[in-house]
Amino acid sequence: MASIFSKIIAGEIPCYKIAENENCFAFLDINPLNEGHTLVVPKTEIDYLFDIDDPLYNELFLFSKKIATAIKNTFKCERIGMAVLGFDVNHAHIHLVPMNKVSDLDFSKEKLKLTQEQFQRIAEQIKINL
Repeated sequence: MASIFSKIIAGEIPCYKIAENENCFAFLDINPLNEGHTLVVPKTEIDYLFDIDDPLYNELFLFSKKIATAIKNTFKCERIGMAVLGFDVNHAHIHLVPMNKVSDLDFSKEKLKLTQEQFQRIAEQIKINL
């Protein structure tokens, strides 16, 4: 059965897409820690990040760097935090989160509740900075 991320990539489930290329896809997390919290995934459904072959792994991280730079240029933050957890969805994914302090990357804290309009505005702002 296809993962929720594969369904998003296929257009079966809507998302707030930031960017894509032949092998990678970036979209806003709908349960964000901070505004701009983005997920970056390989289009190929691979459960565990370290099972990805080297060329795709390298491409995924270079693609993530490009997205992180756009996020940092969009939001006032000291850093873009990166986390790879892999427990919620069996499809490798990288969390990119704007941060000003370590606790900004605490996945146990309450997530932001944003409106559709807020998500759309955030996605458009990041895309402008790509």
